[in-house]
Order: sequence, then structure tokens, then C-alpha cells
Amino acid sequence: MKKALITGATGFIGGALLKENLARGNEVRAFHLPDDPEIGVLDQPGVEKFAGDITDLDSVVQAAKGVDVIFHCAAIVSDWAPESLFQKVMVGGAENVCKAALEAGVSRLVDISTNDVFGTSEEVVMDETFSLSPWGEPYPDYKIKAEELVWKYYQEHGLPATMVYPCWVYGEGDKTFVPLLADAIINREMLFWRKDALVWPTYIENLTDLLMLIAEDERAVGNGYLVHDGESDTLRNFSKKIALALEVKPPALRIPYPAAYGAAVVMERVWKLLKKTDRPLLTTYTVKNLGSRLRFSIEKAKQDLGWTPKISYNEGFEKTMAWLKTLDLESLKQK
Repeated sequence: MKKALITGATGFIGGALLKENLARGNEVRAFHLPDDPEIGVLDQPGVEKFAGDITDLDSVVQAAKGVDVIFHCAAIVSDWAPESLFQKVMVGGAENVCKAALEAGVSRLVDISTNDVFGTSEEVVMDETFSLSPWGEPYPDYKIKAEELVWKYYQEHGLPATMVYPCWVYGEGDKTFVPLLADAIINREMLFWRKDALVWPTYIENLTDLLMLIAEDERAVGNGYLVHDGESDTLRNFSKKIALALEVKPPALRIPYPAAYGAAVVMERVWKLLKKTDRPLLTTYTVKNLGSRLRFSIEKAKQDLGWTPKISYNEGFEKTMAWLKTLDLESLKQK
């Protein structure tokens, strides 16, 4: 039995990791903000709650004492927040976790990054050998800064770190990707702006399965791994399948990419000028992301660790739809 510290433990990935650790007999210390409205989900046998702030080194150091593994999931999961907040949470938080991990002498730091860090090249199938490449957008670019810092601690201090690059994570407990698509589809707000834009679904159980393997396998130290379900889908087909599951009309409205991008630019400028805190309907990151045809390989995880997705995309999607239909979608709309 091991003791795991999970930062961002009340989030989608953090919560799924918490359940997976408990299922495998591990103890969990769940790091959460003191005023986290989701703290109730942590009231489970085997879970030790630890209130703190990822931007406060002392609280992270205290949280890491006596743990064997750290899963670093805490992040700004948005494309619309002040850059100072991205810097404090994504980069400053990553450094605090690295320092705490070294002081605690953990056997592994598993850091959750994103497939976005490899850039926007559509000419090739991207893998972990690709250089980190900025988008000119805060979420992926600050993930890159955080990753560079983690590798610095690995190279200069021997921190036993592994990076994980999930693609489009979905499944039971999802609070953003599928619920927001479903909301847009139900309310006839879903638009497409590029034909055959691709998504790479990553069912949550496939992700946590790889994360747990990485936490144990020494071959993972110093490496990074892309993860998805082993196949892509078009955004249009993914959205159509959601509509059919919810028994509503599939979205079909399409506008030109330049028009969508231009609208996003204008909206962002207006929102900043008016100092609005809510998220614009369109952002440039959303337009780029939902209009891309990027391709990603998961061969490294297969070859290095013998890992393959245990849940197929079709099975993961069906399970997600069964869960989605039990929810009040309006309460999950987080823009």
C-alpha cells in the first residue's frame, strides 16, 4: 500500500485518480482549496483532506510529507483567466510541487500536462519526440512553462518525474468537455467552422489506468506519454453522437473559419475592455482547438510500458452518454 498526494483532488481527473487509488488499496491525501465548493466529494474512507493553496509553498510542503507518490492535477482549466493567475497557479504551483516532492523524497511525481504542448502542426503525426511549441494562448503556453520547470528539476536535482499528455478527456464526472458540447447542442448554439476537425477522445478510465502504471514503473521516470483511446473522431460526428444519445437534432450549422476567429478576437477585446470576468462565447483558443486536424500517437506508452487502452472509444462513449443523461446539464454549464 502506498500513500498518494493528489493536487486538484476535487477536479475531474483528480477525482477519478482518487477513486482509482482507493480501489487499489492506496491511501490518499487530497489537496484542495479551503473554500472549495466540491470538498464534500472527499468525505470517503481512506481519504485525508488537506486544505491549502498550490501557490503557497509551505502548505504544499506540509501536504507532501510522508507520501510516496504525487499526482499533480491542479491547474487553471480554462482559456479565460488573467495571465498572472496562470503564472501563479500553473508555473508557480508546479515549482512548489517540485520542491515539496524533493523534500518529501517521493518515488514519483506524475504531472498532468496536455497534448497541446506539442503545437499546431497538422502535417505530421505528433509524438513525444516533438519540441514544445507555443500556441500564443495562455492555457497551452503556461503548461509548456510548467513542464520546462519540471524537467529542470528532473535534470538538475534528480526529481523522479513523469509527464502525461492527455488529449480530449471525457467520461463520468466530466465538468467541461462533453457537458459543454451537450449544452451547446441542446440550445442550438453549436457551430462548426472547419470541415473534418478532429478530436482524440481519452476516456477517463484509460487515463487513470496509465497514470497508475506510470506511478509504479521505473521506466517511466524522465519520460512523457501521450494518451488517448487509440482512435480519433471528427468533431461533427462526436457532436452528432451526443445529439442522438440525447434525442435532439444534430448540429449542422457551419461558418467560415476566418469569421469564427475574427468574432473571437472581437469578443476577447470587448470583454477585456469592459473588464468582464465571465468567459466570452468564443475565444481564439476555442476556435483553434475545435478547428484543428492534429494527429497524435500513443505508441510510446505501448512500447515503453506495454500499455494499451483497456476501454474502447465506443464503450467509453456509451458509458459517458448513460451518465450524461442522468444530469441536469444547465447546472454543469461552466463558461
